[in-house]
Amino acid sequence: QVQLVESGGGLVQPGGSLRLSCSASGSGIIFGIGTMGWYRQAPGKQRELVAVTTRGGSANYADSLKGRFTISRDNAKNTVYLQMNSLKPEDTAVYYCNVHDRSERYVYWGQGTQVTVSS
Repeated sequence: QVQLVESGGGLVQPGGSLRLSCSASGSGIIFGIGTMGWYRQAPGKQRELVAVTTRGGSANYADSLKGRFTISRDNAKNTVYLQMNSLKPEDTAVYYCNVHDRSERYVYWGQGTQVTVSS
């Protein structure tokens, strides 16, 4: 199994910044981690991709978030980060961490962390 611990969510004013972190541990990743990513789900909406990063460090983003959000990872710490800048009220959602094992066959989800952008 794999345990994912997310942190960094909270309440922020429009235009502010937050940095989310997600650390993975467990037997399912003893050979390493593959793709890592962040997704989000706003009230009444489907879960959507925010950003993903491969083990080699390449990244892909939802088109609407390019330029404001940055995903990064530390393979030695089995941790993925999401730097969110210039936050808008429409960024309010529960943000979920997503981690694949090294083989990319298995995927694990975090419990989610709430991000609320409001004045």
